[in-house]
Amino acid sequence: MGFGGISPWSLILILGIVILLFGTKKLRNVGGDIGGAIKNFKKSMREGEESSSEAEQQKLDSEQPGGQVIDAKAEHKDKA
Repeated sequence: MGFGGISPWSLILILGIVILLFGTKKLRNVGGDIGGAIKNFKKSMREGEESSSEAEQQKLDSEQPGGQVIDAKAEHKDKA
């Protein structure tokens, strides 16, 4: 038994038929297209992770108190 119950000879026969039907040039183009799609998918996943971590950092920065502190004394004057 081979891969998923298919013998290795059956896999070779199926591969030969696919090559005869489509040709090696067409299969090479399809392989390149699939490889490019996977590369773009991984790139977009990395960019998505980076942008989400940047958004989380900005959210944390905005929640923390910041700015300038002014030390002063408040006085109240009565109008009598």
